[in-house]
Amino acid sequence: MAGVAVALALVSVTVDEPLTEWLALNLGWTFTGGAEGASALLGIVAGSMITIAGVVFSMTLVTLSLASSQLGPRLLRSFMRDSSTQVVLGTFIATFLYCLLVLRTIRRAEEVAFVPHLSVTLGVLLAMASVAVLIYFIHHVSVSIQANEIAARIGKELIERIDHLFPGHIGQGASRIPAEPPDASFFEAFDQEARPVGADGDGYLQFVDAEALLALAMEEDLVVRLERRPGDYVVASCPLALVWPGSRVTDRLTEQVQSLLVLGHQRTSDQDIEFGVNQLVEIAVRALSPGLNDPFTAMTCVDHLGSALCRLATRDMPSPYRHDRRNQLRVIARGNTFPEVVDAAFNQIRQSCRSSASVTIRLLETIAVVATFVHQPQDHATLLQHAEMIARGASEGLPEEKDRRAVEERRQAVSRLCSEPAGAGR
Repeated sequence: MAGVAVALALVSVTVDEPLTEWLALNLGWTFTGGAEGASALLGIVAGSMITIAGVVFSMTLVTLSLASSQLGPRLLRSFMRDSSTQVVLGTFIATFLYCLLVLRTIRRAEEVAFVPHLSVTLGVLLAMASVAVLIYFIHHVSVSIQANEIAARIGKELIERIDHLFPGHIGQGASRIPAEPPDASFFEAFDQEARPVGADGDGYLQFVDAEALLALAMEEDLVVRLERRPGDYVVASCPLALVWPGSRVTDRLTEQVQSLLVLGHQRTSDQDIEFGVNQLVEIAVRALSPGLNDPFTAMTCVDHLGSALCRLATRDMPSPYRHDRRNQLRVIARGNTFPEVVDAAFNQIRQSCRSSASVTIRLLETIAVVATFVHQPQDHATLLQHAEMIARGASEGLPEEKDRRAVEERRQAVSRLCSEPAGAGR
């Protein structure tokens, strides 16, 4: 936006210079004052814009500080990626630069006097737009800092990631129906002959270029088994992948594989479903801490976790065995499973809400809703196991008998749903 402002200033002044007198006489809506008035006007606008930009920066930092202390530092990435804040800051900086560049073109000497009427008028319009943007920003900050709004935004991103990644596929052989695993002799040969490709640094595995990895395996006639998945922390030289046959592994091939597995200092949500889950869990756990004691925020997070799990329950987990067009096994990549995501979603909240009847009941009600979307027996077993653990924790942490009975009723409802045939509860 700053670059556009610089270009706009150059273009408008270029248009103004040969037409300055005509513009002043024939366009009534343009600025018609002299050089002194134009300089004063642009100076006021430029000064006010840089001042407001400083205020906006301060408000943004206060928002980040508040979000970090109350909701968790991992949410800062979400605020920093907020395009609305970026546009607001860009508007003020662009207006400041535009007025500054136009201001330097004004000449006061009578023999070479020049007042860019059109450019000054555009500066006034930019100032008016900046005032509107400031009003919008104040409203936007007051809305975006609310816990419910933050949880909803994270929940929406999580659902978008689920829609994008499940069912995931690499190559033509991966379909919604899990592919049959190779026979035992293949795995025996693979374990004996495969050579590891170590990590070239420490950090979290953020991204796997799946298509490029498949293409490389086809080109070199290899089978690659990923030992880590996005979200895992790896230490330098620890195996990232195993390549078979190991006799074909060279330094060049090692570098190529390493270049397709991106490491970073923090987890990201691009291919890591559990990262979005953990963000909601962190907000809920902080809300349940004695310092905040905000069960309503925790229940909101549970609701959004339930929405994500309902969608995930309807997806067939992709097979870890990925084939090329000739149905030749090329990549083995284990992804997230439904029980693992459920564990990540409920374990920490369950451990923190033992003494909160409202959050415990909401957890069980959410599990009951998710159970109506589940089709696999092992997924039903996972939900039932969590319901039983939640009920046991409540029996120890809730002093009131009525609260314990309410929890037990919800547990029994989950048990009935999980014992019904797949889809019967929908």
